[in-house]
Amino acid sequence: MLQKGPLHAHIIERFDDMSEQLQQAARHILEHPQEVALVSMRELARNAGVQPSTMTRLAKFLGFSGYEDLRGQHADVIRVSADGFAMRAMQRDEGKNGEGLAHRMLQSLSAQIARLCEADTLSSLSLMADRLNNAGRIYVLGLRSCHSVAWHFHYVMTLLGEKTVHLDGPAGTGGDALIRATADDVLLAVSINPYSRYTLEVAEAAREKGMGVIAITDSEVSPLVTISEHAILFPTESHTFFHTLTPALAISEVLCGLLASHDRRAALEELKRVDSYLSSMNTYAASIPRRKI
Repeated sequence: MLQKGPLHAHIIERFDDMSEQLQQAARHILEHPQEVALVSMRELARNAGVQPSTMTRLAKFLGFSGYEDLRGQHADVIRVSADGFAMRAMQRDEGKNGEGLAHRMLQSLSAQIARLCEADTLSSLSLMADRLNNAGRIYVLGLRSCHSVAWHFHYVMTLLGEKTVHLDGPAGTGGDALIRATADDVLLAVSINPYSRYTLEVAEAAREKGMGVIAITDSEVSPLVTISEHAILFPTESHTFFHTLTPALAISEVLCGLLASHDRRAALEELKRVDSYLSSMNTYAASIPRRKI
């Protein structure tokens, strides 16, 4: 795990005052602080998707004389872990075949899940579960790639009762369900960079109605963080071209488990009712012997 120094907090504090390009560079530094100490400014800029001059401008915006001063601030807080940038750099040329990529992806996912076991994250999960448990209703929203996380949470929760409302209506009507929401209810919003504009708008609308907002998101500078009562962060970095949502799904499952544990007897009764209904509808195929060929 990387220790967070004063510079980390300073970047977050000044983030909203930055231009779009500076924000892009700053976000990358916040999410990959190892790179600042381990790669050149040009490579760091390339990885962040900005021009090298942007890194210099960011350093000066933050009060440094130049990029090298900013880099020096990172050097004393770097502790390279097994899933850190240095290890990835060493593995970059290893395992060119499919098995090598699969190994790196699975190893990375294992490390990301393990990081969710840190004390601060466990505390946040417990607080979020308590807040969701005390809510009248839980409205759930996740769009585009985050739809799977929101739907998974909603589906599991339907097995435990009728507490959740999935904001996924046809023809752009998903948010209409908030018409009947009250200050006793909570919105659980899931979004990652680039953030869905509609998700942010619905979260703002929920807050204006006096609802609590709980976020599952990817960064301390995610716009959902400033809207939410509680936000839990998860890594999205992947060895491929797409973001991973595996840690977010893990968070969803943990929250469902914690909510079920608040009243185990009631949860068990609901699950028995669901099992009985699904059985009466012959929902699942019965176990039958496999035919030999």
